[in-house]
Amino acid sequence: MPGAKAIVFAADGAGNFQAASQSLRKTVRDDALPIEVVTFDWSHGNNRIIADQTDYCWAREKGRALADMIEDYKRDHPKTPIYLVGHSAGAMVAIAAVEDLPPGTIAKAILLAPSLSSQYDLRPALARVAESIEVFYSRRDVPYLVCALRLFGTTDGKPLPAGGLVGFVSRVESEEDIVLNGKLHQRPWVPDDMRAGHTGGHYGAYAPNFLRWNVLPLIRASGQKS
Repeated sequence: MPGAKAIVFAADGAGNFQAASQSLRKTVRDDALPIEVVTFDWSHGNNRIIADQTDYCWAREKGRALADMIEDYKRDHPKTPIYLVGHSAGAMVAIAAVEDLPPGTIAKAILLAPSLSSQYDLRPALARVAESIEVFYSRRDVPYLVCALRLFGTTDGKPLPAGGLVGFVSRVESEEDIVLNGKLHQRPWVPDDMRAGHTGGHYGAYAPNFLRWNVLPLIRASGQKS
């Protein structure tokens, strides 16, 4: 987008449907926001949902590739704020990228219905984001994050429940961890979200109005005040 003052790299969920990034891009365009949305294609291939959901090593490898892409962009656009959005299994790719980047490269990582385990240790990623990791989760996300994951497991191969169902466990083992956990912001689904088109299911977090009212306000363009 010419004149973009912020960029979002988006990692969609399993199966390469790219619905989350497409909805994000369309909402940005409809609202004429100075934000560029780049879809990062990390999937094994179209409709390969199970492979994408279960191949932890693949997700980490693609996370490193995303980190390389972001570093290249940062060199050419040092003043443009960079954000990551990961939906479902794409959240693993986004977090792997953050973990592989120098501290401060990413302003925020935004996780929509992440299919990582709630036990996943976010501290390495929290230490690297400049501002925060934002998590949107829903206890109503039962068909995918309960039923499907009982069969296939979480993206990181760790125990249920998923972070996208109950949020992530805060790990505190030192005073530094207290500071890091202050950068973890977790937002549960509430009934009022139905007004924004999010009924609590796995795909509601990228409904246009939910993005417009809850996600996009987290993304600030260069020079924009908090």
